[in-house]
Amino acid sequence: MYIVSRQIRLSETQNQALAKEDAAIYPPGYFRFLRQFGEGTYRGWMNVQLPDSEVLKPFAEYGLWEYDEDSPIHEQQIGECIAIGTTVDGDFLAVHPQTDGLLWLPRHAEYIKVISMQAREQEDEGTYALVLDDIYRQVYGRSQEEGVYYEPWTGTRSHLFLRLPPGQDQLSLPELAGACQADFPPDFFIETPYACFLFYRQMGGYVRLNYAYQQEVAVFYEQDVQPNFFVIKQWLLSKGCETIS
Repeated sequence: MYIVSRQIRLSETQNQALAKEDAAIYPPGYFRFLRQFGEGTYRGWMNVQLPDSEVLKPFAEYGLWEYDEDSPIHEQQIGECIAIGTTVDGDFLAVHPQTDGLLWLPRHAEYIKVISMQAREQEDEGTYALVLDDIYRQVYGRSQEEGVYYEPWTGTRSHLFLRLPPGQDQLSLPELAGACQADFPPDFFIETPYACFLFYRQMGGYVRLNYAYQQEVAVFYEQDVQPNFFVIKQWLLSKGCETIS
């Protein structure tokens, strides 16, 4: 698993709080993953967070989901759920002390789902990553084929958005991605029909070229390595990109 930037370890207080939790109700490898990598975002999709028993309490009054005899919990039990993650689309991943498996509380669907967990005899730092991959398959009916990366939440990440305007003799975004790889070989990269990610350790971040939108380029970097970011920025500007204020 590629780690995008420096890892922020859990504090002693956070580790002590985890030690008081009932590990049996949480997915395999979850605590170990948090202690190894800290809070962050997995594969640009799932925010891996410390257990939060407060965030879902208000949702018991919102009437966001439907309930029938197959519902894993009833509406009042939402306030008893412990959130352990959210997706970038606003779905919640949670556990309930009296419910086996994980609970998937979807942002754009009517019913809460149970995510089954396969028992694992041994745990290591990568176990929870496998659990997350399995959750993705169960929820979306397909696997993520792209590379595996994790973005720790450093609190010092910054970003710059640019656009590559169309024009005669102007590079396309895929061509710009290829030129960037040639001039600045990345430490890790992911390319799909929709986007290209070029990761750079010396920048503590990556360049994202959004093929789907055809013009968008974004640079994510750590604030304490701005000279490395500045080189990439100037190169993008020299290729016709414009900053977006």
